[in-house]
Amino acid sequence: MRPIPTAFHLGPLELHTYGLGLAIAFYVAWRYLAARVKQRGYPTDWLVSFGVWVVVSALFGARLLHVLTHLSDYSAAPLQVFALWHGGLASFGGLLFAVPTALWITHRRCPEVGVLEGLDIAVPALAAGWAIGRLLGPQLMVAGGGHRTTQWFGMYYAGQAGRRIPVPIIQAIEDGLLLVILLVVEHQLDKLAARHRGVRPPTGALTSIAMVVWGLVRAADERLWLGQDGHLGSLLVQGAGVALAIGGVAIGIAAARNWRALARAPVTFDATRLAGS
Repeated sequence: MRPIPTAFHLGPLELHTYGLGLAIAFYVAWRYLAARVKQRGYPTDWLVSFGVWVVVSALFGARLLHVLTHLSDYSAAPLQVFALWHGGLASFGGLLFAVPTALWITHRRCPEVGVLEGLDIAVPALAAGWAIGRLLGPQLMVAGGGHRTTQWFGMYYAGQAGRRIPVPIIQAIEDGLLLVILLVVEHQLDKLAARHRGVRPPTGALTSIAMVVWGLVRAADERLWLGQDGHLGSLLVQGAGVALAIGGVAIGIAAARNWRALARAPVTFDATRLAGS
């Protein structure tokens, strides 16, 4: 079985399937985010520039972290640092640069959206983008597979010898399931809030779940199917995944406490409004 083609030609123009797949993933995630922002009643005119800056910062951070943790691979061919079409983007590096950029732009352009509320709006869109991006990104890039395997599900990837664990497909399924979990939880939280005198759902709950689930799953993927024993980049990814999950637990505890306080607060009435009616 031959590897999946990593590029195709339109006349003299060579297009890399990896980059095209990531572009589709970014676009779908941005459109879904815009729909969620609009659903919450916030303006969306600022989201075009928002999307551009987030994509640029994510790509920069993802490539920078990958290069820093794989310096030995680029020392002999430093120009390969710019060869994004061959793959090599670290998810945590993208988050490290894109999330602060997104929060800063949101604060400047739509300050009525709080930090945790904005993250709750965004995480389902991120999960959707990750699911599509893993399937249309690393699955179609050079050396996109995991460890070698002789099992029936092994696939051939360009630049790698032998059958490989199809980690991109596995991660696409994982991220798709995360999206389903987030949407189900969001629906249940909305119903719970409606039963408590219209108190808003706990802010930060979806962010907490996404951080815990994605962090632990990403660390496990690296440990089981991708990483090399003792490799600095692999250890950093595993550590970052665990740290992300711990941060998610802290946010979840704070969100639960804040929501309980709001739900137990006595209902107050505006006497002037009642008199006017």
